[in-house]
Amino acid sequence: MNNFAKSPWWKKGAVHLFPVPALAVYILFVIYPILSAFGYSFYDWKGHTRGEFVGLGNFVSLFTKEPFNHLFWNAFGHNLYYFAVEMAVQNVIAFILAYLVYSKLKGSNFLKMAYFLPRLLSVIVVGFLWKLMLNPNNGIVNVLLKKIGLISWAKPWLGDPAYALTSITIVNSWFGVGFSMLIFLAGLHAISAEVIEAARLDGVKGFRLIRSIILPMMSQSLIIITVFTFIHAFEAFELIYAMEGSQGEPYNSTDTLAVFFYRIAFGGSSGGDSVALGLGSALAVVLFFIIATISALFLYFTRNQSSHS
Repeated sequence: MNNFAKSPWWKKGAVHLFPVPALAVYILFVIYPILSAFGYSFYDWKGHTRGEFVGLGNFVSLFTKEPFNHLFWNAFGHNLYYFAVEMAVQNVIAFILAYLVYSKLKGSNFLKMAYFLPRLLSVIVVGFLWKLMLNPNNGIVNVLLKKIGLISWAKPWLGDPAYALTSITIVNSWFGVGFSMLIFLAGLHAISAEVIEAARLDGVKGFRLIRSIILPMMSQSLIIITVFTFIHAFEAFELIYAMEGSQGEPYNSTDTLAVFFYRIAFGGSSGGDSVALGLGSALAVVLFFIIATISALFLYFTRNQSSHS
């Protein structure tokens, strides 16, 4: 420490250069694309050639011009559904698994690894494997249902608009349950063991212990996982693309805002042009504001809750 204090000023200043490479990468691959999207959204594009300045024209077209306005709200509703299913399926199961591991269930270390294992796979690989398993003719899901006599339960899971989005969100929940479990597990370990023991001595056990003691003391973890789940749901793209492609098949039933953006910005839009880069940029800006605003509200709520606790 004394040697560092006696070092020349230029050596002391060199410490502040260590974050520069990471900052440069962040600016190049995060900040610059965001700012570019803002700039692109104010112009009319002919393919990849910038045309005249149209101001808010792309945003007006996105919300008022057919079929873009219809597809936007359709995709937005799917994102909300994606979020709701992830919260109800993925995070509820993740909390149950985390609580079992926290309760020192036999073999909990192995279970912890097993639950997180799917997260180590590529999203594209997960999508491809589940697409094979959900095949209506020879996929393992329908084959097993038929084997146990539940023939009426066998469905064209990815080919029927009534089941396609739900099937994908459940696959996504299977994929992401391990990550949510680790966050819940960290929240459980942050609770003082003395508090849990005192509650049990007072006769508070089972579901009442979880509802009255554990969940209120895990509010930070619950809000964090809610923010992560919301961001992930509104960025949903890779798994849908791997299982249904970029057209939101069947019949736009799996369209999300990210898939819709990809389609209109890079080709195959329903509005006639093969590429609508300005409109796609406008959609990206809207999506950015949705995610940033809701995430900021969640974090503001978290900060206020922390200051009053």
